[in-house]
Amino acid sequence: MIEPFEDIAPSAQEITEYDKAHIKLYARLLDAEADGAHWQEAVQVLFGLDPAREPERCLKVHTSHLARAHWMTSTGFRHLLRPTQH
Repeated sequence: MIEPFEDIAPSAQEITEYDKAHIKLYARLLDAEADGAHWQEAVQVLFGLDPAREPERCLKVHTSHLARAHWMTSTGFRHLLRPTQH
């Protein structure tokens, strides 16, 4: 089952609830990129979208979420390592 998603991933400088809910999606996007998968294949498999029907939306969804996935690996993970405040 595909997790509900927004067309544009968050751009906040902190990890959001959306990020936490979609961490597996981000990992799968990075895996697809590392495996050389074309963005159209990735968006079809991971988001359940049809790039032939909605090419602009699909590219926007893929680009946005892949950028967030890269942010998570370069910066966002640091937020996960912070102790939580009670």
